[in-house]
Amino acid sequence: MNKDNRPDKDVILLEFSMSPLTQGESVGAYVARSLDLIDRSGLPYQLNPMGTVIEGPWDEVMGVVKACLDRMKEDCDRVSTIIKIDYRKGKHGRLDSKIESVEHRLGRRLKTS
Repeated sequence: MNKDNRPDKDVILLEFSMSPLTQGESVGAYVARSLDLIDRSGLPYQLNPMGTVIEGPWDEVMGVVKACLDRMKEDCDRVSTIIKIDYRKGKHGRLDSKIESVEHRLGRRLKTS
């Protein structure tokens, strides 16, 4: 078991952004719906101004992305999704450790939120 009491599995970091293309310029309401699904998933995540990073086993993380798309396509005829995936065998807790590593090398804290 890892520190989150989850069975040890290979995990990924997945960063994605998803936006409807047919709903005008302001899409905050649609993003909020996705973040509600992400938050309720129980997986570790970080929101940033251009997307969201989720950490967890492949199937669980991809399931959250699919749930977001399924919810968005209920009332959006066209959806754009950008996904970036980082796999590293045996590593957990990288949402924080990747940032901490860079901060350690610089000798100072960086603005992350």
